[in-house]
Amino acid sequence: MAAKSLRLRSPLPTLTLRAGNTRTQKSRTPWAWAVGGAALGLLAGALVFAPARWLAAALDRAGSPVQLHNARGTLWNGSGQLTFQSDAQGGTALPGRLEWTLRPAWINQQPGLRAHWRADCCLSQPWAWGISTDLQGVSLQTDDLPPHRPLRIPAALLTGLGTPWNTLQPQGRLELSSSALSVRRSTEGAQIRGGLQLDALGVSTSLSTLKPIGSYRFALQGADSPVLTLSTLEGALQLRGSGAIRNQRVVFDGEATAAEGREDALSNLLNIIGQRQGAQSLIHLG
Repeated sequence: MAAKSLRLRSPLPTLTLRAGNTRTQKSRTPWAWAVGGAALGLLAGALVFAPARWLAAALDRAGSPVQLHNARGTLWNGSGQLTFQSDAQGGTALPGRLEWTLRPAWINQQPGLRAHWRADCCLSQPWAWGISTDLQGVSLQTDDLPPHRPLRIPAALLTGLGTPWNTLQPQGRLELSSSALSVRRSTEGAQIRGGLQLDALGVSTSLSTLKPIGSYRFALQGADSPVLTLSTLEGALQLRGSGAIRNQRVVFDGEATAAEGREDALSNLLNIIGQRQGAQSLIHLG
């Protein structure tokens, strides 16, 4: 009977111990869920109410020549003063504030962001961008900016980028338009598709008493090796050239000449913008 009694009682401590462990796990589970939920809530709140100055800080850390000052609002709905800035000087600011909205979106079946940029001074309608990412790289697609609704900015903003613009001190108007533009950055480099056109209209410079010296068009056509072209729309200073982007480098060859009867007024400028060779000034990059 004693042996049977032992066998009957021996499972009881084990059953009691297991019941104790179950109660301990149950008591800890609500705390684990509470801590996890609080952490997720803090993370979601930080993302939803992330300040606009985070975007400004990211541009600054990246060493971008385009900076954002006096940022207000949140990362998702914000505004700021856009400036072109080199390391050597304080920079030049866009007239008026740049406003934006950012929203998570699926773009080409990839996670990304949909951005809308607005600037009363320079855009007649919001400019929409789609930014997506995958394991291989990051892609940017933009809505078209037709020539009759371009991005318009003063040419004087370029002086904030330093050499050679701070020497040329350009004046006039820049108009940027685009068509089916997309850029993809991956470990293999950058791929550009579509077209980009920049018109510099009524340009003048402190290096010449002749004002204006002309109007010009710079175009980029995307391809495996994107093509660059420079042409003169009108004016006393005649510019032309062509080039390409190869192996992540810009290769460009061009020339500048003065229209007949304007040689003396443009001689100093021709000496500075390229290598003088008789009546021509040769421009070479890359």
